[in-house]
Order: sequence, then structure tokens, then C-alpha cells
Amino acid sequence: MDLFYLLIQNTYISMTVLLIVALGGLLSERSGVTNIALEGIMILGAFLGVWAIHGLEMMPYSLITRFVILVVMIIFVGSVLLLIHFVLSKFGIKHFGLSKLNLGKHEKTINYAINFSIVMIVAVYLQQILIQNAIPKQLILVMGIMIGGIVGGLYAMIHAHASIYMKADQIISATALNLFAPAFAIFTARFIQRGQQIPFNSSFMIQKVPVLGDIPIIGQLFFTRVFLSFYIGLALLVIIWIIIYKSRFGLRLRACGENPHAADSLGINIYKLRFKAVSLSGVFAGMGGVIFVISTSTEFNVTVAGFGFLAIAVLIFGNWRPSGIIMAAVFFGFMKTIAASYTTIPLLDNFGLQKEYYELIPYIATLVILAFFSKNSRAPKALGQVYDQGKR
Repeated sequence: MDLFYLLIQNTYISMTVLLIVALGGLLSERSGVTNIALEGIMILGAFLGVWAIHGLEMMPYSLITRFVILVVMIIFVGSVLLLIHFVLSKFGIKHFGLSKLNLGKHEKTINYAINFSIVMIVAVYLQQILIQNAIPKQLILVMGIMIGGIVGGLYAMIHAHASIYMKADQIISATALNLFAPAFAIFTARFIQRGQQIPFNSSFMIQKVPVLGDIPIIGQLFFTRVFLSFYIGLALLVIIWIIIYKSRFGLRLRACGENPHAADSLGINIYKLRFKAVSLSGVFAGMGGVIFVISTSTEFNVTVAGFGFLAIAVLIFGNWRPSGIIMAAVFFGFMKTIAASYTTIPLLDNFGLQKEYYELIPYIATLVILAFFSKNSRAPKALGQVYDQGKR
């Protein structure tokens, strides 16, 4: 029974990375843009995300680390403020009641200025609290993931601009990003610290979640020897499902991937929406890169072991649906676990095969699954097609 729990817990590691990165690919490809740059985005996100974690572990904090903390706090406070605005808007309240004042044409500008001031004041206050104390380990992880997501989103904007606005070939644009990312990471790391490895000291695994870890069976399966990223991945799965199927943005996103000319005729800005979708896919891929490194190693070493491409296989096998993606991620994650833990499984260990054969299992399974199920996959109709508004 202990072996069963161990295999399931190890499956969560690969599953989480594949799930998050595939969800990012889902956003991009549902909008009609092919994004095979997930591998390169993961590498660059992991590079700077782990570098941020490395800096956050060292006190006193350098100026760069303090700036990183401030950026993360600004994003966090801004996100909370947007959430508050969203909730209040559901009750007919806008801008914390300022819309009731007769501010004329300057109302919008004044509200933006007030919101920006609130964000900056709170963010600076939180930054000062954090730099005066040792930041908790799990908070360091969250901040590293956020930095990786920011970098991934910015990097994906290059692919978005080239393939959407400049109408470049989407495969070539993404391939360029895949080639540039590892070269940039190696050059930058060696230039700054004379080595391409970026180590970190913390072990971010949660050995046991208080109270929940004591629940029979369920506690062992879901709340023992897990990473915080596992729960983040499940939360993102729910959020993406709601966005795609229960929101106006999701409806427009699917329309852009199926029939962009019809969507354009209804007033949807195809270029703007696709740009947002590709940028968000980069955010998810950058987060996945950081999660891969912290859950499988103790340093960044310019590789994510092909998980970006494997996430594309998960996306195809999941038939471009969140429900299918989670099942595909579990399957491929389990295959990776079998390959890595074959010595602990008596049945497989008795075969006496070399480890290289077991390392082939996930990729052979990928080829077999895609060969049998790709015929039944239904990709968005406009996937990979360059949109030209003048050809409508």
C-alpha cells in the first residue's frame, strides 16, 4: 500500500507541470494560434524564476531582489483590487462608489490614479514587511512561480506579435523562441555567475498538510508529500474551465478559434483577443517551468526535459478540453513516474532491463496514444491560420 501511495504522490509532480503548461497551450490554440514555443518559454521562465528564488533565500536582500519583491507585491495587490472591483460591479458598485460623484470627463482618470496610488502604497508597505524578515519558504515558491509567469508572458508576446500582427508563420516564430531561450539562459548565467547552474537550498515539498493529512486514505493521497504547486494546478484547472465555458471572454475565444471572420463581423477584435490568449499561454508555461525545476531538482540546468512538447501531446490527447487535459496529464504523469521509479516496483525490477528502456516509456506511450486517438481529436478549425481581416 505504501508503494501505491508513493507512486501516486510522485505522479502529481509530472502531472502538475503538464497540466499547467497544457492549459496555457489550450488558451493559445483555442484562439487559433499554434504555440509550440512552450518548451522555450518554460526554460526562460524557469531560468529567471529560479534565479529569483535563489535571491529570495539570501539575506540581506540585494537591490535586485528588493525590486523583484516590489514587482510581485504590485501584481498581487493589483490582482486583489481587480477582484474587489469585479465583485463590487456585480452589485452595481463601481470604483468604490466614486462613480456617484459628479467628476465629469475626468472621472475615469481620477479613478485610475486613485487605484494606482492604493496599489503602490500597499505594495511598498508589504515589501518593507517582507524584507525585514525571512520570507516563509512557501511564499518564496509562490513568488518564484509568479516571476516565472511574468517572464513567460513577456516572452510569449514576441510570438504573439510576430504571428498575429506581422502575420509570420506560427511554427517558425515559435521555433525561433525555442532555440533562443536555452542559448540566452546559458549565456546570461555564465556571464553573471560563471556557470549555467542556478542552485537553491529550500525543499518546497509539504510533508504533511496539518489536519487534512490525518484523514484516512484521502490524507495520504492528496495531503501528504505534495507540493503547493499541485493545489495551484487544480485551482487553475477550475478557473480555466469557468473562463472558457462560463464567461464572455471564453465564448469569444472559442469563436476566434473556430470562425474568426464570423467573430469579427460581430465586433470582436480578433488581433487583440489572440494576443491576450497567447500572452496568457506564456504565463502558464513560465509558471510550469519554475514548478518543474523546484519539484524535480535542486538547481536550474537549462532544461525542462521536453515537458513543453509533452504538454502539447497532452493538449491533443485531451482534445483541447480542460476535462480531457487533466486525464491526459494524469496518464502521462503516471508514465513518467513508472519510468523514474521502476526500481521500487518488484514486477518491473525483475525484468532486469536497463534504465534507458524505462525512460523511453513516456515517449513511446505518447506516440502510441497519438497514433490511435489523434484521428478522433477535433482541433479548432482556424488553428494555425493567419487571420487577415481584408480577406473576409
